[in-house]
Amino acid sequence: MKARVTAHSRYTISEIDNRLYGSFLEHLGRAVYTGIYEPDHPQADDSGMRRDVIDLVRELDTPICRYPGGNFVSAYNWEDGIGPKENRPTRLDLAWRTSESNQVGIHEFADWAEKANTEMMLALNLGSRGLDEARAFVEYVNHPGGSYWSDLRKKNGRADPWGVKLWCLGNEMDGPWQIGHKSALEYGRLANETAKALRSFDKSLELVVCGSSHSEMPSYPQWEATVLEQTYDQVDYISLHMYFENYEKNTAEFLALPEKLDRYIGTVSGVIDYVKSKSRSKRDVKISFDEWNVWYHERKNDAKRMAEWDWPHAPALLEDIYTFEDVLQVGCILNTFIRRSDVVRIACIAQLVNVIAPIMTVPGGTSWRQTIFYPFKFASTLGRGTALNLDVDCPTYDAAVAANVSYLDISGVHDAASGTLTFFAVNRNGTEHLDIDLAIERFGSPKSVEHTILKHDDLEARNTAEEPNKVVPKQGDGAKITAGGLSLSLPPYSYSVVRVQM
Repeated sequence: MKARVTAHSRYTISEIDNRLYGSFLEHLGRAVYTGIYEPDHPQADDSGMRRDVIDLVRELDTPICRYPGGNFVSAYNWEDGIGPKENRPTRLDLAWRTSESNQVGIHEFADWAEKANTEMMLALNLGSRGLDEARAFVEYVNHPGGSYWSDLRKKNGRADPWGVKLWCLGNEMDGPWQIGHKSALEYGRLANETAKALRSFDKSLELVVCGSSHSEMPSYPQWEATVLEQTYDQVDYISLHMYFENYEKNTAEFLALPEKLDRYIGTVSGVIDYVKSKSRSKRDVKISFDEWNVWYHERKNDAKRMAEWDWPHAPALLEDIYTFEDVLQVGCILNTFIRRSDVVRIACIAQLVNVIAPIMTVPGGTSWRQTIFYPFKFASTLGRGTALNLDVDCPTYDAAVAANVSYLDISGVHDAASGTLTFFAVNRNGTEHLDIDLAIERFGSPKSVEHTILKHDDLEARNTAEEPNKVVPKQGDGAKITAGGLSLSLPPYSYSVVRVQM
């Protein structure tokens, strides 16, 4: 099978916001406890944080980490996680039917984030609580001193404010499952008043308002229109979430799902433009896609277990062990975000450790990279710069979610500082090689090319604690420099990174 791709220096999409490669940690399952925090672990530092996990997070180079939820945040009292640990209360978390010890709170998470080389993206409880608690939390985190909450922070051991700029105004408030669920109008009014109060404190804060939890919600996309009509001049981003499933075990249909993601982004972008015009505003609201991942391997089993258990602390929950097939999906999702980077400025893989995550740990034991660790790492570390508007001519197939799905899913990024072009490519064809003529125009002549490939003959191949290197990247030999650019040969069902030095 043959395809043609053209990369032209004048045809660009946007400068990519590095926060497109963000992450997420929720007080859910073992994400925090025995994930990032395990005081009795042989690799624990003096704060109880696992150094092996910190090293893996730093390897991913994820610029931001959203915290503490997620559904968890909608009934969370942030004050429970400050002060002496021995005085912190244990609470029941209604979202996941577990108990929360509060041994990790804002101080511990902030210290971990600094060690992991990531910035905090904090979520506010607009479910069971509201404006006053949000205002107090922001003051505690960001005010230098001389007020009740900032002085309490100092008393608790942190003299300087953390200066967190990015704040989420609740989580998935369109969902009936959410503690404190509200209608679009109720939530929009609360979010707007909360945003106004926070801007009275600091006009430079970046605020994220809740959009639809997914594109199948009955209220979508009217929810976005109503909420933005209430909040447009006070917020910077609208949040979207989407998870990807393959219960039917149909790879072609599974790998077509990013077409649905692309439509979701396009529709909400259109709603943003509509509300901007209607409100006669000069502001540009963008999208924060702050929950996304493959999630289905353990989902039905977990729902049954949660209904039966009796409020355990940090149980194993949502611990999908990812396959090679999921590598292809995650690659396509990241490509979609790169191609939509003009409107999607922030995105967060959900989650970072143990809970539907690229990093897994054994309590008291080892940690390892899941299969999906690698496409995320490649995009995060190599996908910074200017997204290119590639012209792609490739055979297609029809799927339930969309017609004319290209067998080649590809994105391109130009990093002027390093003088490189990087292409992330997925061959969605399971039986044929994809031979690509990649024309490079107005960038100069390629000096060298590197090809890295993720490929396994078994789509169900997984990395585990016992076999952590079953699916790993290897040096490829399918990229060659030609007179007009490159020739690429991509094996069936494969993920490739092609990096060109110009």
